[in-house]
Amino acid sequence: MNEEVSKKLELIRQTLHESEVQGVRLRGIDWFAWATAGASNTVLLTAETGVAEVLVTTDEAWVLTDEIEAQRLQDEELPANFKVHVNPWADGAARESFVRDVTGGGKVVSDVSDNAKRDRPISNLEKPLPLSLQHHKRVMMSSELERYRQVGQKASQAMTEVLKAAKPTWTEYQLAGAGAEALWAKGLHPALTLVAGERRLPLYRHATPTGEQIGRQAMLVFCARGYGLYANLTRFVCFGKLSGEQSELHSHVREIEAVVLNLCQPGTTLDAVYHALAQAYEQHGFPNAIREHHQGGTTGYLAREIVANPTTTDTLAEGIAVAWNPSLPGAKVEDTFVILKDGKLENLTFDSNFPSVEVEGRLRPVPLYN
Repeated sequence: MNEEVSKKLELIRQTLHESEVQGVRLRGIDWFAWATAGASNTVLLTAETGVAEVLVTTDEAWVLTDEIEAQRLQDEELPANFKVHVNPWADGAARESFVRDVTGGGKVVSDVSDNAKRDRPISNLEKPLPLSLQHHKRVMMSSELERYRQVGQKASQAMTEVLKAAKPTWTEYQLAGAGAEALWAKGLHPALTLVAGERRLPLYRHATPTGEQIGRQAMLVFCARGYGLYANLTRFVCFGKLSGEQSELHSHVREIEAVVLNLCQPGTTLDAVYHALAQAYEQHGFPNAIREHHQGGTTGYLAREIVANPTTTDTLAEGIAVAWNPSLPGAKVEDTFVILKDGKLENLTFDSNFPSVEVEGRLRPVPLYN
């Protein structure tokens, strides 16, 4: 872990040199986890920024936090590469004074450069992070990928356990709660648990759970976070046989997804993937589906780092993770993959205990009959 952090500190200091600034501040949940090799500054799960931040100068690397959090972070989260600066919890200005001192009052870049998003006033000298550092965050090192494999396996196993236990009399709340419980039990944050039962499934793509019973079938979606990394996956459970039309919809989305996965090669741009998806939907007889739901994109320290659209010219590369989620009313497919050497894809959220079929050489999930 310390070796990984050392490499990342080198990358951050390259940013200092190239941008001619005196400090880099990283406050976001995503950036803090990246810089610290998977440590967490999270207390409130829904927050974008956490209870500590990273500050890097040309000579030193600090974690800045307050007296409430410092001991726990030192005992349980932080690698040895960082010094810790502790300010009184009621005196945010003390932290800003420290930053000005160690940066000589110079220019600072930050992942959160909007004052409105902070609970304390900060220097107006802070500017956004350069694109070069953002790219480094999206390309997994081997040690990051090893952690990502662990997160993906735990998330997919939790999904399988829950759907095998599900009953048609459960409410959507119960299914979502069981999913969250299974993720917590494996040490993962349930950042997102969407559920749609039989009635709501064909109506809504982003179906937040309700008190309705799920009935004869349900969709469960996870965005599960561990070490700051997101494992994204969608699965279906059925109580009784699907109709021919419903089965055909699932077949369509798997075939449409195969077009996308085949394009996930180093050098492919995200807009090219989007346009290929649009064409695939049209060829399958669903020309409007591309506009009815976002289709996914790159993932990693955010559930989606970049969502593909007609104008996203960002380029895929070895080490980048992707999560696509093509969907039709009542059907969807989603897993988290990483692009390996020679353009091979590794499915980080595959579980051999969940039913699957082969689609163009890849095992893809099908509804679980319970």
